[in-house]
Amino acid sequence: MKRDKSLCLLAFVTIMFLLIIASITSVEGRKNHVKKGKSHKHKKDKNKGNSTAPDSSPAPAPLPGHDSYPTGSKIFDVLSFGAKGDGVSDDSEALLAAWKAACKIPGATVEIPSEFKFLIKPITLQGPCMPQLVLQIDGALLAPPNVGSWPKSSLFQWINFKWIHNFTIQGSGVVDGQGSEWWTPCDDQSYYIQKKFKHIPNWKPTALRFYSSFNVTVHDIKIINSPQCHLKFDSSGRVNVNNITIFSPESSPNTDGIHLQNTRDVEIQHSDLGCGDDCVSIQTGCSNIHIHHINCGPGHGISLGGLGKDKSVACVSDIVVEKISLLNTLAGVRIKTWQGGMGSVKNVSFSNIQVSNVKVPIIIDQYYCDKNVCKNQTGAVAISGVKYDQIIGTYSVQPVHLACSNDIPCTEVDLIDIQLKPSFGYRGFHQALCWNSYGKSQAPLLPSSIDSCLRRDGGSVKRIARSREHVCV
Repeated sequence: MKRDKSLCLLAFVTIMFLLIIASITSVEGRKNHVKKGKSHKHKKDKNKGNSTAPDSSPAPAPLPGHDSYPTGSKIFDVLSFGAKGDGVSDDSEALLAAWKAACKIPGATVEIPSEFKFLIKPITLQGPCMPQLVLQIDGALLAPPNVGSWPKSSLFQWINFKWIHNFTIQGSGVVDGQGSEWWTPCDDQSYYIQKKFKHIPNWKPTALRFYSSFNVTVHDIKIINSPQCHLKFDSSGRVNVNNITIFSPESSPNTDGIHLQNTRDVEIQHSDLGCGDDCVSIQTGCSNIHIHHINCGPGHGISLGGLGKDKSVACVSDIVVEKISLLNTLAGVRIKTWQGGMGSVKNVSFSNIQVSNVKVPIIIDQYYCDKNVCKNQTGAVAISGVKYDQIIGTYSVQPVHLACSNDIPCTEVDLIDIQLKPSFGYRGFHQALCWNSYGKSQAPLLPSSIDSCLRRDGGSVKRIARSREHVCV
């Protein structure tokens, strides 16, 4: 009897143990199932949140070797904005996108990387932007090579910088205007151009133009083969150009190196400029300009003007040009004005100028004309306070040519330490020409005819000249 009771108790305990184990196993299974379900749901929600985030769209895939920049970087590489850099694809939109992004960040840099060529169609890079923006050009920017591909609305400039302050262009790269078709189109090209434009366009684009921009620095880059002017500053101020190279062939027409118009407070220094027109051209509205340590050639020299075209008012003052070397140029240092103009050129200094085989080293030409014949007109831009000091070297046509207006004489013109010898094989004029020009000369003077070239200043002459200056006050 006792044995039966013991067996029943043992069986009861065993059954209860098995029931407890089964219950524990079931609970653990449900817990694991719930955990897995929650995990899948969380992962799904996370992906869904990313797909609707405003900044979730991926950046264009960079080319090999150019990783995407981390958020917060101040470097904006055009390759990261979709540029191809193969010299054939249109990379204009990529450059514009990089510019707009960098424009919002103080101290940002738009990067044109080395070993790539970027074809850029006519474009305006516009401000105002945050200060200290940099365009770093280490690769090549290429203009459209075919004249017919330029829209009529974009014939004034290729790359236009507008309303930019505290801005720098720098780098070891090149800006190539690819302008050969604009200079001497062949028969087939000429036919296509005339068919599209009815004639070869009168306007030809400047490579780089700054408009209404201040505190601008351009240094170290190379600008070549512009259709017309290479680097232009218009209605700008506080400009520094340093250690740049500009080049186009001597035969390329109207390809000024650096062109200044309505621009003040400029320094251009330590640069090599060679082109088919003026190495530096200073136009109306310019003052406080300092140009020094420049190599110029080929080209037409350093020029003020032409000023006063179509009876317009021209005002230029406080110009210093010094420590210049000119080789095989049409002119050395010159002032050129149209007949019939108004206004004044005053306080100009040309000093320490070395000329080598320059056709006419010293020029004032108040009968400037860019056509075969120009109509004689009365009136002129008044020229006063011009100093030529230490102009030394060789000439191939004439040493000095000062042709001042019959109506408004040039006054206070100084010729100091002028030593000019004819070039080898010279067949020009030994005599200096001074017409209606007043001032003083100071030895040494070579050729000796310079000594008697200028007339002595008279009070009545100065009064006549100054009567025309009031429009510039």
